[in-house]
Amino acid sequence: MGNILVFAEQRNNELKKIAFENLTLARKLSQESGISDIITILIGSGDIGALAADLGRFGAGKIEAYTHPDLAIYNGQAYAKVLADAIKEHDAKIIVMGATAMGKDLAPRVGARLNCPVATDCISANWINGELQIVRPIYAGKVRATIRLKSDIQLFTVRPNVVVAKEAPATPKYLSHETDPGTVTSKTSEIISGDTEKLDVTEADIIVSGGRGLKGPENFHLIESLAKKLGAAQGASRAVVDAGWRPYSEQVGQTGKTVSPSLYIAVGISGAIQHLAGMSSSKYIVAINKDPEAPIFKFADYGVVGDAFEILPKLIEEL
Repeated sequence: MGNILVFAEQRNNELKKIAFENLTLARKLSQESGISDIITILIGSGDIGALAADLGRFGAGKIEAYTHPDLAIYNGQAYAKVLADAIKEHDAKIIVMGATAMGKDLAPRVGARLNCPVATDCISANWINGELQIVRPIYAGKVRATIRLKSDIQLFTVRPNVVVAKEAPATPKYLSHETDPGTVTSKTSEIISGDTEKLDVTEADIIVSGGRGLKGPENFHLIESLAKKLGAAQGASRAVVDAGWRPYSEQVGQTGKTVSPSLYIAVGISGAIQHLAGMSSSKYIVAINKDPEAPIFKFADYGVVGDAFEILPKLIEEL
């Protein structure tokens, strides 16, 4: 039947939250399918063994690290070769990756190398009647499809925050290999980072997003203040980003980032289907909009009809 393999995403020797979520999902699939072996793969540079203890807290029993100086910074071509080789080496039949910026670039590259299909941006996976069944939203989130991958190797990416990471302490067996990333035709020469203190919307448990209803970039201090009070990430609609009011890194929607927080607060956002596609899987949605006919109220769990410039200061003061 083969093994289950989890790609544990890390950047700058720091594990991403999705790594723990995917380990939790892999343990569930292992119990349902009877596949006992779960192999966790790390790719990077230098000594990344310090990450093994964190992975062990979430049940990683066997961790294999593949290192090379050229793997210090993510490179799709190099990572795809290394990960595809690792999948073959460990006879992995179920591969779990994150539907993150890295995962969305890496998974199809690996699928092409292994000549296998890839199910992307999934929100659940279950082993039912002897087969893997994956659920993912389609048609901008209006329909949920159950997918069965008819291939020996089944590779899928999981949307961040749809699985609750649960600890299951284990003492992992850790092995490190100096690997060959192959011929790389392009390399990253410089990374220009924004505000590294900001929470990434794809990983945040709470998100406060603003739209055109805020009337201008000078009013986004209200979003920032509310987010700070809640320990939340800041988000924005496409219209706001296109207008240059906020950076693309904050854009939520079909052409931005897909998020699944516990709480999503939409301020001055009408609720175009493209925006809903990026946040409709949030556990709770709160909408603040002065237009009672705004489409977002049809999807919100709680709605406040009113002027954001009156409501937000009072809400911030109350918090």
